[in-house]
Amino acid sequence: MIAVTDEHIDDAHLERSRKIWNRRSDSYDRDERELASQRETAISHLSLQHGDRVLEIGCGPGTNFERIIREIGATGTVHAVDYSPEMVRRAHERVADWDNVDIRVADATTADFEGTFDAALAILAMGVMPDKRLVVENVYESLRDGGTFVVFDVRPVPTGPGRLFNPILRRALQWYANWNRFGDVEAAVTDVFDESAVVETYCAGIGYTLVAHKQI
Repeated sequence: MIAVTDEHIDDAHLERSRKIWNRRSDSYDRDERELASQRETAISHLSLQHGDRVLEIGCGPGTNFERIIREIGATGTVHAVDYSPEMVRRAHERVADWDNVDIRVADATTADFEGTFDAALAILAMGVMPDKRLVVENVYESLRDGGTFVVFDVRPVPTGPGRLFNPILRRALQWYANWNRFGDVEAAVTDVFDESAVVETYCAGIGYTLVAHKQI
């Protein structure tokens, strides 16, 4: 009998994520349009400045690059990772004429993010991670003192009668995005970062924006 370890479970989850997001890479435009305002709000909480170095976790097809570049200018840089080769391919196509965006296929739990970043962003990415705590720790270590990490993601309904629908919601999220029911994004960020708070919620709290700071 072969023992199933956490490492094997994580590998299987990553592989399923890769397959799902490779398959859906060409239909992501609808998600971009439907959640544009929430994305914009999340990025605004980074309070980016010209020349900043920004890390994006789970960049997908590069949906957020244009807004980030507007904030950090030509002297700033974006360093982005995604586990789906097809998403990364589309992201490269989006920035073919830009020279201040670096994108690579990588597992955010183990990736070596070179250098120190002023800000980090994860939009609709943390909930699908196989080990949320490891990702948060990796991001924390990569930020400069005083740096900011912003997460926009989805979760089961946190309070109220809407929680009755959570079993259906969980299954839908797992089917559509390979959402990982194990681990709590907010708890992981709160445990690792010096300050954190949910600053925006949407649709009965299913959607939320979480802002965290690394102390100076």
